Parts: sequence; structure tokens; C-alpha cells
Amino acid sequence: MDNATRSERSRNAALEAAIAIIARDGPGRLTLDAIARESGLSKGGVMHQFRTKEAVLKALLERQMAHFEEFSTRYMAKVSATSANPNLATQLATIREAATSPNSAALALVAAMVENPSLMALPRELETKRMTAIKEEAADPDLAMLRWAGALGLLLSSLFGMSPLSKDEHQRLFARLLDDGQWTGLEQPATKRVAKSGAASAAKAATPRKRA
Repeated sequence: MDNATRSERSRNAALEAAIAIIARDGPGRLTLDAIARESGLSKGGVMHQFRTKEAVLKALLERQMAHFEEFSTRYMAKVSATSANPNLATQLATIREAATSPNSAALALVAAMVENPSLMALPRELETKRMTAIKEEAADPDLAMLRWAGALGLLLSSLFGMSPLSKDEHQRLFARLLDDGQWTGLEQPATKRVAKSGAASAAKAATPRKRA
């Protein structure tokens, strides 16, 4: 085995150990010593790959983001020709995948939030670009954002152990969020929303105020 292959295996072993520690013991218990024990690597072997705990978290977050970016790319290619909202459909499906994956990006996100909030700039920038694409394709951007927020809520409530829903209920709700047919009748194009808002403001202005 050449040095590059050996180094890559050691790096992957360290990252797999890190995600196992986070899942089992929480991010507060993640240390280089703990990674060495979990992975079977020496402390020096771990430090050869990662000098600090922050470096481990950053690498873990980047790896998980790359994994789900690959999933998103494949899903987008599948639905781009059939969905009226391919960017929204792709993000809903990706969030569902994260919610059902045992070593999901969610664990890396939680660890990053707890240990170093500045690391969240990485996924936040990507999510901003995705949200822009979702808004641009949607007939009703507000409704599209509500569907996205609903999916994210299902993920986070499950992650933090706050959800009373069963796995079947989660999957059923994700399926409804993904089904454009469930939402088409609720769409309000921007011009219609502006007209409603203007009419409401005019009606309010025309209503005489009661004197004190």
C-alpha cells in the first residue's frame, strides 16, 4: 500500500470515528484522544491528519456537505425535465435523505454549531444560493419557502429528539411536501399577493377610526 492510500485510509478512519463519537457521546466528548481510541490509530497518526479538533470538524462538515451535494446533483438530473420546481424538489429530497441517513450531515452541523459557530458560514453560503434558485423558479416564492422550512423543521425536530412523529409519519409528510400537486391550488403569484395587500391597505384606510 502506497503512502497516499495509507494516509487516505487513516483520514477516513479518523472521520468515521469522529462521527461515531458525536452520535454516541455528543460533540462535547470529541477530542483527538477519543478519535485515536475509537479509530485504533495512534494519537500521532490522528494529529498527522488533523492538528486540532476544529480541523476535524471542518473536514467532517465538508465531507458530509460533499456527500449530499452529490446526492442533490443526481436528484436534480432526474427531476429537471419533469418538475415545475426542480430546485425545490431537489432540496426537499436532500433534506429527507439527511433525515433518514444514520451518519447524516446533521450530526456534523450540530457539532459545528456547538463547538465553533463560525464553521456554519460554509453551509449557510450554500443554502443562500439554493434559496435564491428556489425563489427564482417558483410561481409563489413564499409558498416554496414554507415547504422548504417545513422539511427543515422535520429534520431538526427529529435530530434533537423533539419529534413525536413515527418514521412512517415523517415519510408521509415529506412525500406531501414533495408533491407539487398538493400545493398548486394554494399558490398566489406575486401580482395577486400585491393586489390583495393593496386592497387590504385601502380598506383599512377607508375604515373610520373610533374616537377615544
